[in-house]
Amino acid sequence: MASITDLIMQQVKSAAGGVQIPSNVQSQVLNGLSNSVLGSLTQTVAKPGGVDVITSLLKGKTNAATSPVTKLAGNLFKTNILKNLNLGTSTNNSLLALIPTVMGSLSKVITDRDGDGDVDLNDIILTLKGTGNNTGGGVLGAATSILGGILGKKK
Repeated sequence: MASITDLIMQQVKSAAGGVQIPSNVQSQVLNGLSNSVLGSLTQTVAKPGGVDVITSLLKGKTNAATSPVTKLAGNLFKTNILKNLNLGTSTNNSLLALIPTVMGSLSKVITDRDGDGDVDLNDIILTLKGTGNNTGGGVLGAATSILGGILGKKK
């Protein structure tokens, strides 16, 4: 079963293929990109109106390059990872430029999974959960719990 972290990491690895990342920090950079995207999604969903912002992004209604979710992911990556690695301005800029690509590609993997004829928040949750009935633990479980709580309040 694919989890949200697996899904994000797949998109990160795909986007990072064209960037020269020093081998001694490659794992740290890829994990940092993935964690920054996940952190941005998790922090955004917990904010008022955050579910709508994420839904709009993942449904392709908001341009990934201008989304506040993308901006937050970039800030998290810059602050938590790039600041400590001294990779140089050019490499840093190349890596930061991957984040809108990753965010945009996430919307392409979200499909109508519940069979109701449209892509909605339920489909996003089903995609993030992967196949099967297990909601997962850790960050995925927390994100699912947060989404469930917010959805319960919206209905």
